[in-house]
Amino acid sequence: MQAGGFSLLELFWSAHPVVKFVMIGLFLASIWAWAIIIEKFFAFARARREADRFEHMFWSGQSLDELYIGLSHGRTFSMASLFVAAMREWKRSVEGNIRALGGIQMRVEKVMDVTITREMEQLDRRLLFLATVGSIAPFVGLFGTVWGIMTSFQAIAVSKNTNLAVVAPGIAEALFATALGLLAAIPAVIFYNKFSADSSRLAQRLETFADEFSAIVSRQIDVRT
Repeated sequence: MQAGGFSLLELFWSAHPVVKFVMIGLFLASIWAWAIIIEKFFAFARARREADRFEHMFWSGQSLDELYIGLSHGRTFSMASLFVAAMREWKRSVEGNIRALGGIQMRVEKVMDVTITREMEQLDRRLLFLATVGSIAPFVGLFGTVWGIMTSFQAIAVSKNTNLAVVAPGIAEALFATALGLLAAIPAVIFYNKFSADSSRLAQRLETFADEFSAIVSRQIDVRT
């Protein structure tokens, strides 16, 4: 692979040790950022798919007890986890002490709030790394560029030769660090914004379902009292 007449590998090996360290750090950060991007892409897609699937089952007219039994024996995700946690608390309260009906709704709502927080924390995990890379990678790359240019000017002063053939390799090495910084930062910022928006939409869906289920619990309490 060539860059302005110089291979990228040659630019790396001829760079100052400090610039090399910056390049390696940015390269590793870019790889880790892409690993997170790929993992989160599938995680959010799965969460949306599971939420759609559960909503279809929930509003299909199936008995809530049957739906709970069917879901409670396996691993649940997204909205299904919210439903299972709420139903488990409902059953514990009703079957444990019928006189505790007055506090059931508050306990069910609390369980749903905790479950939403847990589910969103799981989905949002490591997104902070993308935000960090998107914020600091260009500056780290710029630091490598400035250091490389300083080194190039020092070499020029020592050799007392300002020929372009002498200056160009050092400048190219320095600018390569900025290019790596942008290469790491741009996708990190784009996908961080995307996943943040996806997270907000999913959290809103879970909160909306929690409100709907809370209304169902309230009606059930009214029937039993």
